[in-house]
Amino acid sequence: MADPTPVIDDLRAENDELDLLVADLRPEEWARPTPAPGWTVAHQIAHLAWTDRSALLAVTDAGAFQALVEKALAAPDSFVDEGAEDGARLPSAELLAGWRAGRDDLRRALRDAPAGSRFPWYGPPMSAASMATARLMETWAHGLDIADALGVERPPTDRLRHVARLGVRTRDFAHVVHGLTPPAEEFRVELRAPSGDLWTYGPQDAAQRVTGPALDFCLLVTQRAHRADLGLRAEGPDADRWLGIAQAFAGPPGAGRPPREGTR
Repeated sequence: MADPTPVIDDLRAENDELDLLVADLRPEEWARPTPAPGWTVAHQIAHLAWTDRSALLAVTDAGAFQALVEKALAAPDSFVDEGAEDGARLPSAELLAGWRAGRDDLRRALRDAPAGSRFPWYGPPMSAASMATARLMETWAHGLDIADALGVERPPTDRLRHVARLGVRTRDFAHVVHGLTPPAEEFRVELRAPSGDLWTYGPQDAAQRVTGPALDFCLLVTQRAHRADLGLRAEGPDADRWLGIAQAFAGPPGAGRPPREGTR
């Protein structure tokens, strides 16, 4: 059973780094539009706060979480946006305080969860390590949107290993949500980490392969960049198809981001 401590620690570091970006924002900066259509910086933080609270319910109160799932099923096209919209209407100080409290409560709950616990989610049930990984992935991805809106750059760190691993593990899920049959054989994935290390997944002699920068792979599976703008290479038709549909997040396929001008 995987020890969740390292990814929980990295989740805290990811949250703390994002907090530094938004802690002292002026009201007009909270209202800046981000690359997500219709979402401001406030919407992005509100979404993270809402999802942290949902995850906390999944860990501590399965019945209350099931009520959330039923609400989502009743309005699948608007459920997530409504949660972000409600939070974005709050005064920025209240929104910030709620996000901080919720993420701290979730972190403590994940640390205190009995070994081997599995928690319900909008996709398959999750372990404490998987839940922390999913929260880190979303925090990083939405943090990119916020940084883009504020005109700042967030240098990648090796915390991306969690996002990359999640992206690899969700290969079959990405096929299923697109109505496709997952490939029977494993792929080889080789990614160059921000530190220069090589992260590898799958058998070395696999016929289907994906190689490139870990940052680019993480941008792809979180749908923060179009494949045409990334330095990823696929060998084999199945690997090539995967790079066109990859997603590391639960729920239906997203629209993704358009290619930058000049790569269309």
